[in-house]
Amino acid sequence: MSDYTVRLLRPDETFEATALFHAALHAPPPKDDERPYLERMFQPGRAFGAFDTELIGSARSFDAELTVPGGKRVPLGAVTGVGVRADRTRRGVLSRIMHAQLTDFAARGVPLAGLYATEGSIYGRFGYGVATVTQDFQVDRRRALLRPEVPASGEVELLRMPDAVERLAALYARLPLTRPGLMTRPPYWWARFERHAHRDDDRPLAIIHNGPGGPDGLAIYNVRRNGWRDPSTLDVWDLHVATPDAYTGLWRYFLSVDLVDTIEAGDRPRDEPLPLLFTDMRAARITRGGDDLWLRLVDVPAALAAREYDGEPVVLEVTDPLLEANSGRYRVGPGGVTRTELPARLRLGADALAMLYLGTWQASALVAAGRIQAADEDAPRLADRLFATGGQAWCGTHF
Repeated sequence: MSDYTVRLLRPDETFEATALFHAALHAPPPKDDERPYLERMFQPGRAFGAFDTELIGSARSFDAELTVPGGKRVPLGAVTGVGVRADRTRRGVLSRIMHAQLTDFAARGVPLAGLYATEGSIYGRFGYGVATVTQDFQVDRRRALLRPEVPASGEVELLRMPDAVERLAALYARLPLTRPGLMTRPPYWWARFERHAHRDDDRPLAIIHNGPGGPDGLAIYNVRRNGWRDPSTLDVWDLHVATPDAYTGLWRYFLSVDLVDTIEAGDRPRDEPLPLLFTDMRAARITRGGDDLWLRLVDVPAALAAREYDGEPVVLEVTDPLLEANSGRYRVGPGGVTRTELPARLRLGADALAMLYLGTWQASALVAAGRIQAADEDAPRLADRLFATGGQAWCGTHF
């Protein structure tokens, strides 16, 4: 099948693209009263569609920034809304759309692209790799007693909708996004939250923590309860803080909410200290873990040069069939990143490089898994140190 075209979507085609995306996820179609939010979720000039006689596939993005090791914020194309109509799959439609999008990122000088994958087998072939990982917690509220030394300061304020959107966005923009993997949230992201906030089902609640210096933490949650006799669960959707006191203050609030049996907090960082708050650490049970942000280096030399390194330089040979300008050898080290003709000590594809980039995966582990080829025994060890970050990368902004 080749009798279709890929082009940028017009503003009047955003509702149709959203309906197609929902159908690809087997989700209910958007409602007419959601149109104002959908229009604000689509950044102009950032949505691609494939057409034969009608729309058969789409993908969009919005401009954001991602924190990389060393603290610098780098432009990021945040990819979402990817879907192909069920009767047009397995015919190259997605490949054409993704190639058009990556080419557009490269032309606009966007060094990084990121997405959240509905299926783990799709995006590796487009150069995306799992760059951050998470874990989910389930807290038994009846057993969850805070240790006496857990800080107790500040106050928690329950926000009213729709005013919450403006206050949450302003507070998030002031938080210190220093952890690798954290990203900014432009208005297009907040329009998505506002859409959820106005739904009748699963309507979220929002709180902020006010410390001595003002607001320093935020959380979004809802409570699921089928009937008044049934157990209820408080779902923590989002939680970001600037201080340890804000973190413990928000959790004190969750534990104080009445008519709640279980608290679930999903997609939390692997170094989350939650179990350490309780007299019985088993009150906070890890239920599962998985992939978080998938990353793609669109401009390899620019992306590599944006982050910091520690240790001896290593020569990498990168292969990138989709964006051939990235292919080549790079000498990477604390002194900078340069193209070179020196022999490569590690050979890898764009997807493996993305997995290495934020420090979540060690080069030695990727070598052991066959994702990277090493020319000598010392190269993986040197790369482990070179790309290490000293902390756990985490995104925490689903899009």
